Amino acid sequence: MKASAFVYPWDVNGDPGAAARVAGTGVAQATLAAAYHSTRALTPRHPRHRVVTAEYAAVLYPPDAARWEGRALRPYEAGDWAAGDAWGEAADALADAGLEVHTWVVLAHNSRLGAERPHTSVVNAYGDRYPWAPCIAQPATRAYLTDLAAEAAVRPGARGTELESLGWYGLAHLHAHDKTGGVGLGDAGQYLMSLCFCPNCREGYGGHGVDADALAAAVRAALEPVWRGAVPSDGGWAGVEKLLGAAPANATRAWRDETARTLQEAAVVAVRAAAPDGFQVLLHADPVSYHCGANAGVDPGHILSVADGVVVPCTGGAGLLTPFAEQGRAGAVLAANLTVVSGMGGRPDTLAADAARARELGATELRLYHAGLASDADLEAVRAGLAGR
Repeated sequence: MKASAFVYPWDVNGDPGAAARVAGTGVAQATLAAAYHSTRALTPRHPRHRVVTAEYAAVLYPPDAARWEGRALRPYEAGDWAAGDAWGEAADALADAGLEVHTWVVLAHNSRLGAERPHTSVVNAYGDRYPWAPCIAQPATRAYLTDLAAEAAVRPGARGTELESLGWYGLAHLHAHDKTGGVGLGDAGQYLMSLCFCPNCREGYGGHGVDADALAAAVRAALEPVWRGAVPSDGGWAGVEKLLGAAPANATRAWRDETARTLQEAAVVAVRAAAPDGFQVLLHADPVSYHCGANAGVDPGHILSVADGVVVPCTGGAGLLTPFAEQGRAGAVLAANLTVVSGMGGRPDTLAADAARARELGATELRLYHAGLASDADLEAVRAGLAGR
């Protein structure tokens, strides 16, 4: 199976040996961040630094001024952690090392956007805003994300792209020094706390026969026992229906599924319109459509009819591949995403076995998170694991 390693431009730029080191693990591809959220990242081998602080979500290349002229929502340029055409510089080095380079584009995840333009954020049933989570139902936000996808994905020399967080973001996100784990919400509670009540979403619920004020009150009432310490009603979608009631729960899901699907369709169309022939478009995806986060909840059959394939989280088990594999679409890429940084819960020492299991469940490719963050010992384990597949 073809394997690709995730990389940040700051892992490569300024380190003459970085690109060859990535290639030396045995991967054929580098998936290089072109638009990324705020982060603090370790760079354990870089000759000039050990920690990079990306202060806000930004594009890691010079954005097209004509595309964004006069628009209220536009991408932020990176600061000194990735100034200028950081993506292009790193991509050239990786290509010179013999690697195929694809872009890695983070979309609906942007804390600075929410802080500076609060109206763009998801608003929960209590009126709290989630600045890290742009509401993907808002027309201006959808237009911004679609154009950002096309621009950031199709960088010079890129052979394909992987679009992350192209869907709903919700409560479950590590925001600054996160302190939200004190009450166990479960899957159902997470869904209720991720429902958006901005004006566009309120109108959307109304279009599905649900009064938004009554819905917000029902969400608050359903969660009240959870705040008191009761065990949340879980069990997947049945748990949501039990907490909220089947009819309103399914109305919210219909609105949110439709909103995410149409955004995903529009973004893929925009990328393909900007890209050369043969350009590969993948989405980071979760096969449960109501799930929120970096791996956007999707309907497996639908998304495989739209994109060239998916990147699926498989650390801890590859079971999420099965719903995609069951679609049986010839030529679809099913990339198993495995964490290979031991300090972040990865198991690079079991990579060969994990890859074999993923293949049994339908994986056609591997994604390895993350070449820049891994220690030397982890990278050596990756090399041995890929050699032993």
